[in-house]
Amino acid sequence: MCGVISMHFRIDEILKEKGKTRYWLYIQLGLSYQNFKKILENETRAIKFENLKAICDILECTPNDLFVEYYKK
Repeated sequence: MCGVISMHFRIDEILKEKGKTRYWLYIQLGLSYQNFKKILENETRAIKFENLKAICDILECTPNDLFVEYYKK
């Protein structure tokens, strides 16, 4: 398969599975709204490990649960 493997967050899916909202996660994380929105909208190129760990801790999941890979042409 030609193309580039890319990844994106599946935070919205996890929130839905747990019956939680984006607003609930936003309050739990304590990030600026701008940074929070970039993460959820998959518009960030990097994420601090401390933020990744916080998301995992709050959602009770692993980093593997947070990401899905896809091919980009």
